[in-house]
Amino acid sequence: MLRKAAERKLVQIKLVNPRDFTLDKHHKADDRPYGGGPGMVLKAEPILRAISKLEARNSKQKKSFGFRNSKFVLTSPRGKQFTNAMAAKWAKQYEQIVIIAGHYEGIDARVKKILKAEEISVGPYTLTGGEVPALVMVDAITRRLPGVLGKEESLEEKRIAPEQTYTRPEILTFKGKKYRVPKVLLSGHAANIAKWREGAG
Repeated sequence: MLRKAAERKLVQIKLVNPRDFTLDKHHKADDRPYGGGPGMVLKAEPILRAISKLEARNSKQKKSFGFRNSKFVLTSPRGKQFTNAMAAKWAKQYEQIVIIAGHYEGIDARVKKILKAEEISVGPYTLTGGEVPALVMVDAITRRLPGVLGKEESLEEKRIAPEQTYTRPEILTFKGKKYRVPKVLLSGHAANIAKWREGAG
């Protein structure tokens, strides 16, 4: 769905490697934390240089959004829980969302302060990096954009598929045993099917 949305120019997704915005010969985007402690911290400068380049590109293309109209997000297990309501709000409110994927012990705190970024978590667990949470957010937000989904009812978050759903063939044979689709689903009786789905869900 993301690929199709991008091909139809309903969304533009750009990946940026902070190492491309480092100035040392080793392209080092992290360093040891001040005050000691385990792990490494992503440096502020490469991230801020990447943001500055994005802003310069926006200005050159005369786009209507900039720092004030953009949403900056830092993926973090300590962040606020990402929700469908959040995805819907962001899809409607922002023309540009910049998601900065956290790593190691985190990101230099000055990035959050300068960009007024919001720390967001996709669940009560810790991952090896913020790329997967970023993709989760991109997917959830993109599906909210007009024209991305084939059917409008697919967007109805309160519409949860019943516990039992079936498709062809009517009779499935596996290891010598036959598994049939419930007769009510073959009846064509809309009210009975709706009632069955209510109970099955």
